[in-house]
Amino acid sequence: MAGDRFERSDRHERSDRHDRHDRHDRTPRLDQPLAPRRSLLPAYDPEAFGRTSENIARFLGTGRFIVWMTVVIVVWVLWNSTAPRHLRFDEYPFIFLTLMLSLQASYAAPLILLAQNRQDDRDRVNLEQDRKQNERSIADTEYLTREIAALRMGLGEVATRDWIRSEFQDMLKELEDRRPDPEQPR
Repeated sequence: MAGDRFERSDRHERSDRHDRHDRHDRTPRLDQPLAPRRSLLPAYDPEAFGRTSENIARFLGTGRFIVWMTVVIVVWVLWNSTAPRHLRFDEYPFIFLTLMLSLQASYAAPLILLAQNRQDDRDRVNLEQDRKQNERSIADTEYLTREIAALRMGLGEVATRDWIRSEFQDMLKELEDRRPDPEQPR
């Protein structure tokens, strides 16, 4: 009996170690990337989608888009007003035209917002880079200012060309004053 209890305890301990080992294998390691999850949603490249939305938003903000949209609406209205009745596909209140314009607007607005958000992100990055560049420029300017001040202080102790010239002129004047005048009798 005592041996039986010992065996059960030993088996129980081994199964606990085994369970802990299995649990440890299932927990993600922090030094390794997670395996990609399966998703029912289609996969897409957010960068490519963002670039496409920017291109669409850029086109929506042009005069070309306004002209084309105006042409399409005028042709639509003229066709559905003047064409024979059996060829008209959207009678007078032009409900289908309204639906199409609403659909276009419902897609255009989020695409424009996405493009604006991407532009804001780029502006934020550019602003941060400009700020860092300005800080470096200020630090460089301060360093150069200190160096120029040190050079000026050092040059204060060095004889300059103008100072030497003035000293030579003073010495020449002094020598001329000492030299006897040849016209004066001795």
